[in-house]
Amino acid sequence: MSQVHSKFKVFYGAPDSNNPVGNLGKEIEDFVKEHKVAAKSIGVEYLEATKHLVMTLGYTDDQDCTPVRVSAANLGHIDIEHEIAKLEAKMAEAAAQQHGIICHELYITEENEFFMVFMCYAQ
Repeated sequence: MSQVHSKFKVFYGAPDSNNPVGNLGKEIEDFVKEHKVAAKSIGVEYLEATKHLVMTLGYTDDQDCTPVRVSAANLGHIDIEHEIAKLEAKMAEAAAQQHGIICHELYITEENEFFMVFMCYAQ
């Protein structure tokens, strides 16, 4: 399936201690199901000032709907200037726990805590 798309939906909310994307993952999953769209990509931005997330869903409505699952993994505190190999290893570990990855995104808090967000085909 082609990843080409030109439609977007924006979601806004706070992460919480139990889920690094808060309710936003469920909101994205529900949007895909309710509107019967083909999910193609996600974007994530962490807003330090408000400690909230802006997540975007890229999609198309001219293909069959495929339900998705959105989840996130805490990769820990990483000094990006000196620990790129550590970040890559943590990303590989987190990805190995997923099935049917469509796309991924990173967000980083003001304390250099890295989170990897996945959008996968729902099973």
